[in-house]
Amino acid sequence: MDAASIVPIIGAIGLVSLALSWHMRAKESTRLAQFGWILVGLYFFQGAWSYQAKGDLVLTVMSLSALPLTIGIARWENNISDEKARSALNWARGSMAYAGGPYLLISHVPWFNVLAIWFVAFQVALFYRLSGTGDIQLGDTWVETSSGRVLWDDWDGNRWFSAETIGEFPFQTELVMSDGTFIGINFVLACTALQSMVIFIGAIAVLDLDWKRRIRAILFTIPVIHILNIFRNVGLIWMHQTYTTWSFYGMNVFEFGHNYAARFVSLFAMFFMALIMFEILPELHRHIVRLLKPLGIMQPKKRV
Repeated sequence: MDAASIVPIIGAIGLVSLALSWHMRAKESTRLAQFGWILVGLYFFQGAWSYQAKGDLVLTVMSLSALPLTIGIARWENNISDEKARSALNWARGSMAYAGGPYLLISHVPWFNVLAIWFVAFQVALFYRLSGTGDIQLGDTWVETSSGRVLWDDWDGNRWFSAETIGEFPFQTELVMSDGTFIGINFVLACTALQSMVIFIGAIAVLDLDWKRRIRAILFTIPVIHILNIFRNVGLIWMHQTYTTWSFYGMNVFEFGHNYAARFVSLFAMFFMALIMFEILPELHRHIVRLLKPLGIMQPKKRV
C-alpha cells in the first residue's frame, strides 16, 4: 500500500476517533479525542505540498497550519477546567467528525464522487436549457490515473476505493453542446458545493438541541446553498460562452469568475448564512466564540 492510500486512511481513523470521543463525551474520552485531532491535522497537513506545487498560496498556508492548530487543540483538551469551554470542545469534536467524515467518504469512494458530480451537473445543464440560455448536456466522465486519462466506463479500477486516481480532481464530467461540441468546462466534485453543505450539517447535527430545531436549521441551509450553487455554475458557464474574447491579466472570463469573483461571492454568502444561523441557533455562536478565546478573537468586551 503506497502513501496515497495511507493518507485517507489516516484521516478516516482520526475522524472516527473524534466521532467516538463525541459520543463518549459524558465519560473520559480526552485521549481518544487527542489522537483524533492529531491524525486529522496530519491528513490536512500532507495536502500542503500539492497546493504549493500548484502555486495556491492560500490553501498551502491553511494546510500547513492545520497540524499545529490540531496539536494546540489536543493540548487544550488535556488542560481545561471551564465547563463552557469543555462543551465547546466537545461540539468541535463532533462537528469535525460529522462534517469531515461524509466529505472524506464521498471524495475517496469513486462511485460516490461521480454520482455527486452527475447529480449537480445534470441540474445545472437542465436549468441552463430551461432558462433558454443554451442547450448543454453531460458528456463523458473521465478518470485521471497514474497511467493516464481513461473513460469512466473503461476504467477497471476499484470503484469503492482506489489509490490509482491522481490529481486534485480525479473524476471529471465534460459539459457539451447538444451536437456533442465540448464547451471547454469540466464538472468536478468541487463544483457541487458539497464542502459548504457538510460544514453546516456537521456543525448543526452535533449541537445539544431539540432534534426539531436541528432539522429546521439544516432544511434552511442546505437547499439554499444548493440553489445558490446551481445559479453560480450556470452564471459561470454563461459568461464563458458569452464573453469569449474577454481577458484580464492573462485570465479568461471563466478563470477570473471561477477563481476570484465566484469565490468572493460564495464566501460572502457563507458569511451571511452563518450570521443568520447565529440568530437561529445562538448555541452555535457561543461555541465558536469560546473556541476562539485563546486567539482573543470575537471575545465580548469586559465591563469595568
